[in-house]
Amino acid sequence: MSKSMNLSKRRMGRFRSWLLEGQIVEPEGPQVREDQSHQHPWWQVVCLTGVDYFSTLGYIPGIAALAAGALSPIATLLIVLLTLFGMLPMYRRVAKESPHGQGSIAMLENLLSFWRGKLFVLCLLGFVATAWLVTITLSAADATAHIVENPLVPTFLEDQKVIITLVLLALLGAVFLRGFTEAIGIAVIVVVAYLILNLVVVVVGLYTIITQPQFLADWQGALLTGYGVNPLVMLGVALLVFPQLALGLSGFETGVGMMPLVRGESSDTPERPVGRIRNTHKMLMIAALIMSFYLITTSLVTAMLIPAGEFGEGGEANGRALAYVAHEFLGGTFGTIYDISTITILWFAGASALAGLLNIVPRYLPRYGMAPDWARAVRPLVLVYITVAIAVTIIFEADVEAQAGAYATGVLAMMTSAAFAVTLVSWRGGSRGGAIAFGAVFLVFVYALVANEIQRPDGLFISLFFIGAIVFTSLISRVQRSTELRQERIEIDETARGFIQVAAASPGELHIVANRRQAGDEREYADKEREQREDNHIPPGEPILILEVDIDDPSEFADVLEVRGVEVGGYKVIRIQSSVVPNAIAAFLLHLRDTTGKKPHCYFGWTEGNPIVYLLRYLLFGEGDTAPVTREVLREAEPDPKQRPAIHVGG
Repeated sequence: MSKSMNLSKRRMGRFRSWLLEGQIVEPEGPQVREDQSHQHPWWQVVCLTGVDYFSTLGYIPGIAALAAGALSPIATLLIVLLTLFGMLPMYRRVAKESPHGQGSIAMLENLLSFWRGKLFVLCLLGFVATAWLVTITLSAADATAHIVENPLVPTFLEDQKVIITLVLLALLGAVFLRGFTEAIGIAVIVVVAYLILNLVVVVVGLYTIITQPQFLADWQGALLTGYGVNPLVMLGVALLVFPQLALGLSGFETGVGMMPLVRGESSDTPERPVGRIRNTHKMLMIAALIMSFYLITTSLVTAMLIPAGEFGEGGEANGRALAYVAHEFLGGTFGTIYDISTITILWFAGASALAGLLNIVPRYLPRYGMAPDWARAVRPLVLVYITVAIAVTIIFEADVEAQAGAYATGVLAMMTSAAFAVTLVSWRGGSRGGAIAFGAVFLVFVYALVANEIQRPDGLFISLFFIGAIVFTSLISRVQRSTELRQERIEIDETARGFIQVAAASPGELHIVANRRQAGDEREYADKEREQREDNHIPPGEPILILEVDIDDPSEFADVLEVRGVEVGGYKVIRIQSSVVPNAIAAFLLHLRDTTGKKPHCYFGWTEGNPIVYLLRYLLFGEGDTAPVTREVLREAEPDPKQRPAIHVGG
């Protein structure tokens, strides 16, 4: 019995170690080099971005043709112009300003301080979660739709869409549980194969149009019949359908979100990852050029070669315009190969969204104290995200159209926030011309977002649900973790270090008197010393250190404890800069115990007032009834009462 229990414990220990390995932790200090073992050449990461970005070719040409008819190539040209002259410069700036994968959220985080800033970031994370989680479920559901619509697939599978989608999600999660290396390796194969097959379709399609001029003539006739020769009318219609096509730009946000995977130069530091930024710029440029080429060529091919009636509901090109061209003009064998490639990239499109979530969430919620510390580990997050994706799939019954509104809302909100952030940074940086240009892009996305919400208001409701869930669970986690030791490290100046050494050299105990500074003069410290010596019977000859904590930003969870010493009229005062008072005192007392070998005794005065009010003050403003909270923090950090610093309250 004992052997089996020990074996079970060892297995659980190994499983726990495997589950929690590979944590995403911010490097500390400007001289620290980053671990490059999980980073890859930029051309490989562009493939992981591309499984999301390039997979939109599976539906964008069809959406354009259905929305704009013969005008779809012109509408698509607007997207290409926005890609090259708006999105590309914009996200190059985002990459420069947030090289650790935080995206535009990092740029907007500093706009608001205190709790307003934290809540603002949580709302943005809600839109990110909406966009990327729905990307995972929608792409898997779309892949399922292509599976069941293939003529070679048994018809009984048409009623098993939910089951097939769940299997695809489980396989995606398994890939990420294996590790990023496997995910990127698969992405390279999937993207290269898909782009080659699409190139074949484009070349054959353009060749057919050139050799059979009737296709071009029919398209020109449809264009003139529908819109005449007035270019302003054509431009106006193209602008009206723009919001439906803007979803094809989502790859930029996921590309920036995966910057931590991009390998830079050996000389890169966390403060100045110049090589990573340069390689990310290459990644964004190549992705934009490839996508622009395919957007233009596929829109021409599908608009000219596919009869208009086939794009609508029930038509053979509905949701699969390029697949229709592949089957119609290259035969069933090639068409089936193309279908397999499309299904694969649509399924794996969730990989780039999942990679983005894995990189961005651990850089915010754990740092805010709004998620458990295990939320920095990759594998537990994979399990959480896949579980949520499974729930979303079941709720929406793997219906692509039902999820489209939420997907559009999340993606457009992310791009709108990025445009606003870049506009603001350019304005504050003195680049008025850049700010005006990016401001125009911002207005374009505001228009697209508003138009989308008017057409599909359900997307906003779903996003608000994600935002509400993130805010609620984050605040609950913050309360639960409030009594943890929250200091990343302690930095002590020479004056404070000297005070500690002198006090530790005396034969008695270490006596620390906590004080809430008022005037900070000699009289205040004389009164505090007399009060504590009388109330707590500190021997007259024993030296004391007066400890004060200055609160910086109480909305921060973890910080660096900055300790400095000052002498006021012969009184040795140690002042600490921190976001919270009790936790800072507890961390400092434990540091004294560990460095001096003596058990510190810390003395407080009684506080008067409503304990509930003090609790709220502690949670929101980092201070309150300090003595009991400090003792609780110490109790959690040091289970052994004999080793625990002593807390005394008198008065």
